[in-house]
Amino acid sequence: MTTHATGTREQWLAARLELLAAEKDLTRRSDALARQRQALPWVRVDQDYAFDTEQGRASLADLFEGRSQLLVYHFMFGPDYAAGCPSCSALADGFDGNVAHLAHHDVTLMAISRAPLAKLLAYRERMGWQFPWASSQGNDFNFDFNVSFTAGQQREGSVEYNYARGRHAMDADPPPAPLAEFAASCGTDAATYARDRPGLSAFVREDGAIWHTYSTYARGLDAIWGMYQWLDRAPLGRNETGIWWKRHDEYSAR
Repeated sequence: MTTHATGTREQWLAARLELLAAEKDLTRRSDALARQRQALPWVRVDQDYAFDTEQGRASLADLFEGRSQLLVYHFMFGPDYAAGCPSCSALADGFDGNVAHLAHHDVTLMAISRAPLAKLLAYRERMGWQFPWASSQGNDFNFDFNVSFTAGQQREGSVEYNYARGRHAMDADPPPAPLAEFAASCGTDAATYARDRPGLSAFVREDGAIWHTYSTYARGLDAIWGMYQWLDRAPLGRNETGIWWKRHDEYSAR
């Protein structure tokens, strides 16, 4: 016997209409938030970054691929990882279907990580993805956009992630069990694993200049994590008691 509230179809419809009003309000507020996001002041990017890509060495301007906008997913894959972060991998499972649509709307979507390009491409092949992925190994791109940190910053407690210092679970000492578990799944230790973090950064090219327009981190990425958007509409919601997701090729058949 279910312990969840039950009712008649009429009672369900009344409750659904009340929820619909709240959903419409959230949509309007989300639209307003998007306008506020787009109204942020742009910051010019003058640093000359060099990336390794499938096409060879590339500048930040090259990554736009002739378009005016660039969305970068900061994928957690440090140089000492043996595999990409499971959370980033679950999120990236939704990239390929969007790449073509965005490209035809003047937006390039790609991932950037600090691991060597050969590692990134081998992992991409394993996961069956096709989206563009560049390596920032040897440049300061990840550090400048607050998704990579040094061992010294960790020791000093000076890691600033998601616009705050030392407040993220990845900064905890000792590291929480899920962090250690994810680190092990990437073939590294918790401290090394936590030197790279997930994020999304947006850039625009205008009159030959590149501007940084937006970055978000941590729970700010929920909106682009496809499986959670589906789960939020499932009867039991996220229904989480801990880390349950894996890389998609690590689940047993169900």
